[in-house]
Amino acid sequence: MAKPSFLLLPLFLLFILALFSTRAAAIGGLIGGRTKVKDVKTNKEIQDLGKFCVEEYNRKQQYTARSSKLLMFLEVVEAEKQVVSGIKYYLKISSTTYSGAPKLFDAVVVVKPWVDSKELLKFAPSSSTNIKQFW
Repeated sequence: MAKPSFLLLPLFLLFILALFSTRAAAIGGLIGGRTKVKDVKTNKEIQDLGKFCVEEYNRKQQYTARSSKLLMFLEVVEAEKQVVSGIKYYLKISSTTYSGAPKLFDAVVVVKPWVDSKELLKFAPSSSTNIKQFW
């Protein structure tokens, strides 16, 4: 017959697993998971990051002689963040060309505050085509 201590070990491990998973959910998800940023339109840090993304995109366009594709920043309409080696932000940005209607763009930017670094990883037209849902 099995000793009682061997029967308690799996139960103890299951208890520990349940304890940590509920604690992770209570503090905003798993480490490395993406979390939604609240109050995006009034969050100055997020709006500044969106403006940075558009400025970086425009700077790269000028180097490739595509100045007709320069954008004007309007606002960040949605944001998520993920803790990596820094904080990775996933932004949905409303911008317009100097002669056109507003369009949505998806941007990914990594911020490392301890070295005062921001790097734009991705900036592309969004697959979300319904911009009116954000206004």
